[in-house]
Amino acid sequence: MKFVEGHTVGIDLGTSYSVVARLDEDGEATVLENAQGRLVTPSIVILADDGLVIVGPSQERVVKEQPDRVVTAIKRKMGDASFELYHEKRRLTPELISSMILTKLRQDAEKHVKPVTNAVITVPHYFNEPKRQATRHAGRIAGLNVIDIINEPTAATLAYAWQKGELGNPDLPGKERTVLVYDLGGGTFDVTIVRYTPTQFTVLATDGDTMLGGIDWTERLADHVARKFEEKFGLDPRTEPMAKKNLLIEAESAKRELSLWEKSTVTLTFRGQTLELEVNRTTFEDLTHDLLQRTQDTTEFTIDHTGVDPRKLDTVLLVGGSSTMPAVAAMLEKLTGKPPSRELNPQTAVAQGAAIHAAILEAKHGSSSSESVRSLERRLRNVSTTDVNSHSLGVEITDRNDPNIKLNHVMIPRNSRLPVRKLQRFQTTSHAPQSIHVRLLEGEATEVSSCTFIGDFRLVGLPQDLPKGSPVEIIYTYDARGHIHVSLKEVTGNHQCVVEIAWSHGLDETAIDALTRLAADYRVE
Repeated sequence: MKFVEGHTVGIDLGTSYSVVARLDEDGEATVLENAQGRLVTPSIVILADDGLVIVGPSQERVVKEQPDRVVTAIKRKMGDASFELYHEKRRLTPELISSMILTKLRQDAEKHVKPVTNAVITVPHYFNEPKRQATRHAGRIAGLNVIDIINEPTAATLAYAWQKGELGNPDLPGKERTVLVYDLGGGTFDVTIVRYTPTQFTVLATDGDTMLGGIDWTERLADHVARKFEEKFGLDPRTEPMAKKNLLIEAESAKRELSLWEKSTVTLTFRGQTLELEVNRTTFEDLTHDLLQRTQDTTEFTIDHTGVDPRKLDTVLLVGGSSTMPAVAAMLEKLTGKPPSRELNPQTAVAQGAAIHAAILEAKHGSSSSESVRSLERRLRNVSTTDVNSHSLGVEITDRNDPNIKLNHVMIPRNSRLPVRKLQRFQTTSHAPQSIHVRLLEGEATEVSSCTFIGDFRLVGLPQDLPKGSPVEIIYTYDARGHIHVSLKEVTGNHQCVVEIAWSHGLDETAIDALTRLAADYRVE
């Protein structure tokens, strides 16, 4: 980890909204307002003409734009090598589009502190490794030195403990607190259980869904309105891109109103026909009951995995803008027996926690030029964290009963406490192999096709006439920073090789440099 001269911030790069924060001179995790004077910036990109990019536009501006120029929810595409979007004869990747959002955040932050050079960026705990690496790349393309990636629920818990004056305070008794963090954002969902004292944070378990978030609640309401429109006028507004975009905007607005009031009205005009539809909260909750149930099932599974009695949780934290829906709090209170805490701002807590984590790293590495961090160094250095892996790590093996079938053999189960090291012995499947090919997988499924392929390597120079069934040893290591190392040893001839995973579908240095040059051609406003 290397810091460069300048200020360090924490960034919540969200599906719907993004936030930037820093630890100020008074030890407060302060959210830095954007150029419009707001704490949150919509994670929306409008691709205008001649290299102009508008990040975080107003809703009025989005309504006027052609749908093919508006990019939303790009976070859901991170790490997806198949994603393609062309504008002005250029292919834009998720990393490049995300870097535009990060550039806007950096520019706005520099209206308060300058220059902003280092950043901790948050990701959902359930992001797989290609998605995490893509987030790092987006930061680099935006001109940021990404010193770390931190999981959103961990960041929220840091913000909570810091706000209560517990974090890093050596004068407090070392009483353990157990916190459930329910993080329902615009496009992703995480639930994590953290146990902490003033000096030690330990993640006990995590689970989630990177394709479940507030967007899905909005789409359910939009589909309901579209059906009512079709019943009355025989027209489906979802068939035309502009009408569908406006329908989603209206549904999003109504969804937010239903978190505050019992009723809302959606007004939609399409092909000269106008529908005014009143929707009440009960109808909305009926439409989306199965989505909420999915989060409840995941929450119960995670609690069961830890063995924690839900009635003995100290706190239930709500994080993410979509967690403000009343049905969420009601469900969690029924499940745990206590009302969720509303002490944190659900939209800014993650960025604030990232800023605290950044300050902890600065203090421990003696890299800070910030007076605020220097004055708090003793308190910050007291804090250490222990995390778990959110996805299982394994290797591809051949089925003993059918050599044509390949299976995922898990070596490091998910929710293993980091760092972790596992050694296992396998056998060669053919006589006199020229090499041994190891394919590395991430995921829980037995079927290889249902897992994420994260890399491979070969061991060559094997002994001649190595018999079938010869032993080989694989050592999987997952360190505390989330770096994966795998070694392979052929026992008979004592040949071995070691690899650090470089994500096979990610960007190499050449591609990152090319995207950085391409990003320089765009003007972010």
